[in-house]
Amino acid sequence: MFYFDPIYLLFLLPGLLLSLWASWRVQSNFSYYSQIPNAAHMTGAEAARYILSQAGIDDVEVTLTDGFLSDHYDPLHKRLALSAATYHSRSIAAVGVAAHEAGHALQHATHYAPLWLRSLLVPTAHIGSSLGYMVMVIGLFIHPFVVLLGVILFSAVLLFQLVTLPVEFDASHRAKQLLLETGIVAPDEREGVDRVLNAAAWTYVAAVVSTLLTILYFLFRAGLLQGSSRDE
Repeated sequence: MFYFDPIYLLFLLPGLLLSLWASWRVQSNFSYYSQIPNAAHMTGAEAARYILSQAGIDDVEVTLTDGFLSDHYDPLHKRLALSAATYHSRSIAAVGVAAHEAGHALQHATHYAPLWLRSLLVPTAHIGSSLGYMVMVIGLFIHPFVVLLGVILFSAVLLFQLVTLPVEFDASHRAKQLLLETGIVAPDEREGVDRVLNAAAWTYVAAVVSTLLTILYFLFRAGLLQGSSRDE
């Protein structure tokens, strides 16, 4: 029988609230700055191509992808995919997001170590995500050692998320510099870019917090944290 454990909610509530707050910030800032045109009147796609051209990168394709804020860089196929709200828009928000993804392409071109490490961790993160949680749950009914095994598997997700943080922060830092250096945004528009990209960065922080709290919950329930026991 499955049952709801209120302690689980207590553990995960901070991460959940942080995730909701970060998501709200992304939506509100992107929506607001999507209404304000950038100084160069470039679309997100044009800005991405211009930044890549200025960096001497001519083997990355800028394409349109489905979904809202589904923008991403695919290092395997060297493809920079932008959602319609970014690809076609001439707003501050659009060029900010596009420049961020172009920043990932620059990381790839310059062999940025954390990006390489993150790509290397993708398979183990998938395994940890699919099996780790299940093993932790089963372990609560069998033995603490099984929970610990699940934690080790699930920690691959946490490691992937931790490596993702410097990758995303660095891409945003590059984006802010490149947009100013290329004149795509004026200095007085920098605040808008900062708000959009900083809000997005918090979603990655929230993911780390949520994963860590999940691990701590299962360790607590299995009696593997100091002061906890399986009989609580």
